[in-house]
Amino acid sequence: MSRKLVIVESPAKARTIAGYLGAGYEVEASVGHIRDLPQPSELPADMKKGPFGKFAVDVHNGFEPYYVVDADKKKKVAELKRLLKDADELFLATDEDREGEAIAWHLLQELKPKVPVHRMVFHEITREAIQRALENTRDLDAHLVDAQETRRILDRLYGYEVSPVLWRKVRQGLSAGRVQSVATRLVVERERERMAFRAADYWDVKAQFATDDAGEPAFGARLATVDGARVATGRDFDDQGSLTSTTVVHLDESAARTLVTALEHADFAVRSLDTKPYTRKPAAPFTTSTLQQEASRKLRLGSRQTMRTAQSLYENGYITYMRTDSPVLSVQAIDAARRQAAELYGPEFVPSSPRVYSTKSKGAQEAHEAIRPAGDSFRTPAQVARELSGDQFKLYELIWKRTVASQMADARGSTASVKIGARASDGRDAVFAASGTVITFRGFMAAYEEGRDSDRYADDAAAPSAGKGDEARLPQMAQGDALTASDLDADGHQTSPPPRFTEASLIKALEERGIGRPSTYAATISVIQDRGYVSNRGQALVPSWLAFAVTRLLEENFHWLVDYRFTASMEEDLDAIAAGDKNRVEWLSRFYFGDVDGAGAGEVEGLSHAVENLGEIDAREVNSIPIGEGITLRVGRYGPYLEDSAAPLTDGGDPRRAAVPEELAPDELTVAKARELLETQAEGDQVLGTDPVTGTSIVARNGRYGPYVTELLPEPELDPALSAAAKKKALAALPKPRTGSLLKSMQLQTVTIDDALKLLSLPRTVGIDPESGDPITAQNGRYGPYLKKGTDSRTLATEDLIFEVTLEEALAIYAQPKRGRGGSAAAPLRELGVDPVSQKPVVVKEGRFGAYVTDGETNGTLRTEDSVEAITLERASELLADKRARGPVKGRKTAARKAAPKKAAPKKAAVKKTAVKKAAVKKTAVKKTAVKKAAVKKAPAKKAAGTTAPAKAAATASAAVPARATAAR
Repeated sequence: MSRKLVIVESPAKARTIAGYLGAGYEVEASVGHIRDLPQPSELPADMKKGPFGKFAVDVHNGFEPYYVVDADKKKKVAELKRLLKDADELFLATDEDREGEAIAWHLLQELKPKVPVHRMVFHEITREAIQRALENTRDLDAHLVDAQETRRILDRLYGYEVSPVLWRKVRQGLSAGRVQSVATRLVVERERERMAFRAADYWDVKAQFATDDAGEPAFGARLATVDGARVATGRDFDDQGSLTSTTVVHLDESAARTLVTALEHADFAVRSLDTKPYTRKPAAPFTTSTLQQEASRKLRLGSRQTMRTAQSLYENGYITYMRTDSPVLSVQAIDAARRQAAELYGPEFVPSSPRVYSTKSKGAQEAHEAIRPAGDSFRTPAQVARELSGDQFKLYELIWKRTVASQMADARGSTASVKIGARASDGRDAVFAASGTVITFRGFMAAYEEGRDSDRYADDAAAPSAGKGDEARLPQMAQGDALTASDLDADGHQTSPPPRFTEASLIKALEERGIGRPSTYAATISVIQDRGYVSNRGQALVPSWLAFAVTRLLEENFHWLVDYRFTASMEEDLDAIAAGDKNRVEWLSRFYFGDVDGAGAGEVEGLSHAVENLGEIDAREVNSIPIGEGITLRVGRYGPYLEDSAAPLTDGGDPRRAAVPEELAPDELTVAKARELLETQAEGDQVLGTDPVTGTSIVARNGRYGPYVTELLPEPELDPALSAAAKKKALAALPKPRTGSLLKSMQLQTVTIDDALKLLSLPRTVGIDPESGDPITAQNGRYGPYLKKGTDSRTLATEDLIFEVTLEEALAIYAQPKRGRGGSAAAPLRELGVDPVSQKPVVVKEGRFGAYVTDGETNGTLRTEDSVEAITLERASELLADKRARGPVKGRKTAARKAAPKKAAPKKAAVKKTAVKKAAVKKTAVKKTAVKKAAVKKAPAKKAAGTTAPAKAAATASAAVPARATAAR
């Protein structure tokens, strides 16, 4: 019996597919990528000084990359090679996108199969889809591999050239990226608009109106015109609070109240009544972008959690592939949706002909369908309710509703607009307006209605509103009918600043500008959050002052890299490479080295030239944001702080400074707020006295993490002739000032010199452990007072014990069983059930680095997208399986060196490349697969992990493994 090896990405996907394939098939997961570009520090010693030493990419030799197997994937690769030895055929069943195609290519390069290879693709994991995929395999798509590799090399060049500039001029550990830097700029620019915004006050008049028919309810209306001139609303003001039109009437409070008084006894009548048909079409089925946006609006899920949950639904056969930018449905899916809509809502809710949707995106990849329930017939949410729970059920229900609604009839009704007029006692003519929509046939709205982002001018619409899905009915009226007015009231408003981005609206903005790809948006938002560039305030994304500094540096020195149109054009070029219309080496050369001769479409400076010609960047200026009246915010090493250059200097000769609270958003830091912070913190910034031992002055201050005491060391006297590097080294060697946070029982205003000296004396040595010989110290830490002996820490009950605990008492504490910070051993947060692999109970626990799942043998850390409340046994088992597959984590540096045996360093001289051949599968009934080779294009051949460029071509040829553009045999 023949044996066939099928390789997919994830263990969950492998388990589902194995159940459909049955005997004769071995399904194994690669657990994502197996190879990547190493850190330059992890290169073999003889390569660090060669052409690969800077990026692990030889930019002077066709941008040849050097790949190594990831340290935590060596065991997995060895297992795949072992399984391949006993296999007669290899099926690469990774996802059908650029990433999946690249994973399949890396597997080919590393496994070097000598059996027939098939590329197996599917968009959903159902029995029928898997069988169809087995019968319709294809070759590896070399262009998709090229596009993904270009993207990877591009990101390496961008990050490794620009990020070090941020380290030197802003702060260590920062990063820059092709999409993340532009996304950060969008959020920062919106906050700048909010900071520059000046609110304007405006007033109008509202009233309730009723007809003579007592059976008809009253309805609300707002003042629309006075003497024929339209009354100003929020839309009529710019962000500086000035009117943008000279033809509108701007009512202030006095004018509005005067008009109310003049209208109290006026006779109101219907001036006009306009009724129009109302029709609303359903939204298109979900793409990756619209799914993330709608999940954010309706389910309050972040983009990361949405994609994590969708991935799980896909891998377990509930939905189709979740990375797509096409809203197109297959014929089978359209039939399933129409059939289900007719069954559940009635045949009248299904239009006579199917709805066909098309994408508006130029670069959309039509290979995938829209995101929809899997199968040729859909399971309703009720049918999967016992199998899914939490976020999985909510997201499946959302996808099901959207898909079915997309094939349902339009919602129909009518919209009525009425104008009501009266002559005021002072002679002015006032007209009120109202509109309402009556839905007579709900159509698709019976199943689903799309959410919307908040409207900046929501208060401007006349009540009741129209077109928002509300069924606001106006009474029967005719022109000339008299109406009774009541509740006349002046209504004050204030213009609103531009709303901050939410994850949903940021994704929408990126997609509209053509920046990035929908499949990468979740990762992009995660990066800018993890780097500290933005934080969440509810649903809103608030930029940090750090993001302001980074964005300013990039705008002033790499303006083209954060230009929205340029970034979008890069995405278009990557699409062209994926389609085979552009050469990756030529494109990378133009991006990195430039096109100063104008050989390309316009001149491009080139990244390498931009970095080399930066000139001197004033770090202090980059990290400074003027607030006003001589107050400047500076982004310091330990966080943002204010500096008042207009105030007298302190006793130490420094400007007055104050830390800025983290919870204070940039647009909330006004001049008045800044002065309040400076005055509040200056009151507690006081000299306490002199240390009798060292003779240094001791001061108490308010810092970013609360009040503290510190000593003022004398300014170092350095030789002016020293170079900048030598000065930096000399300063680093100088002693650092002692500091100590105030205890909770202390106050900044009342702390004494004795208190300060006690705090500066910490940690206090309590004594020596007679058994181990280790010193025991008492300290004050982030989580309160504690004892420390070697690496063993124990909590102290009170802060006073830091200074009072004796050696005997400390030894007694260490004699007790160790407890968590909470005192007693914490019970599991949740019990999930029995793991199918280890057959042991799985629980969720809280650990030092966050929540994790464990079966007592293996621990799996919960990802950011996983919540303790919503995690399922299936997801927990997947995390544990992933951890087992990766095995123990070894040191990256050591593992990388072992992964890449030392060989001769590649020479800079150009190596003559052999044209890469493309193998096409020719199936026969009895004979083995014959391989036809066709030249694809002259592109540098890839290196297998741990090989150098010259040795690589021979290794590839001898093993008969396809190189860059080679399809599976």
